Amino acid sequence: MTDSSNHEIERRQHFRLDMEKELIDIVWQNDNGQDIQKKVACLDFSRGGLRVDSDIAIPVDTPVTVIFKRNSPSAQSLKGTVLRCIKQDTGWFHIAFLLETKA
Repeated sequence: MTDSSNHEIERRQHFRLDMEKELIDIVWQNDNGQDIQKKVACLDFSRGGLRVDSDIAIPVDTPVTVIFKRNSPSAQSLKGTVLRCIKQDTGWFHIAFLLETKA
């Protein structure tokens, strides 16, 4: 048996916050151009991106809008793109989003 951690490349470029599975909203368009809205559990969040736990897959390169605290006066939304979508043993998906940076 090998230790896979010795072969993994660290992809993080920014400080990462543990969101403790806080629910957030994501919105994207399906192949028919329909807006799909879903509540998902946010697993990690950083300035460069975030990772969520979802019961459905979203194709890589799909543009998304991520909305934090949707029903709150302090709601915030960010634009991003699906970077990875990996099916877990549970049947759920870990989806990583690359967030757009403002110049």
